[in-house]
Amino acid sequence: MTASALSLKARALRLLAQREHSRSELVAKLGRHVQEGDDLGALLDALQAKGFIDEARVAESVLHRRAPLLGTQRVLQELRRKGLGDDLVQRAAAQLTGSELERARAVWTRRFGSAPAADTPQERARQMRFLASRGFAADVVRRVVRGGRSDEL
Repeated sequence: MTASALSLKARALRLLAQREHSRSELVAKLGRHVQEGDDLGALLDALQAKGFIDEARVAESVLHRRAPLLGTQRVLQELRRKGLGDDLVQRAAAQLTGSELERARAVWTRRFGSAPAADTPQERARQMRFLASRGFAADVVRRVVRGGRSDEL
């Protein structure tokens, strides 16, 4: 291996030590550091064969970190942006769908605490925009803002 290949491997391992990265993320981050004679594909294949790169772990990491803060659509968007396969995204969607109302309530409670003191259409719209911007579904947003119960879903 050349010195630049070792450097490329060191960069890859440093990135993977910080957090889980998908293969496509590593390609994007390491691509600008590839020099003539380096084989990024072979390096990533070797890291994947040794278990350093695992798409399922990347998906679980994103779900663990982001699902308590974001709606299903935003989490799935992040998974797609990381270049994960459709099967992993579909499994994550199935995992997230059942808990979206509870997660939206938790985010809403953390942000607003309780029902608005001035229950005006403008305040309700502001709260609905807040939850919608976090990626929660419109029906879930309406239920949370109007104070619906979880058994209404």
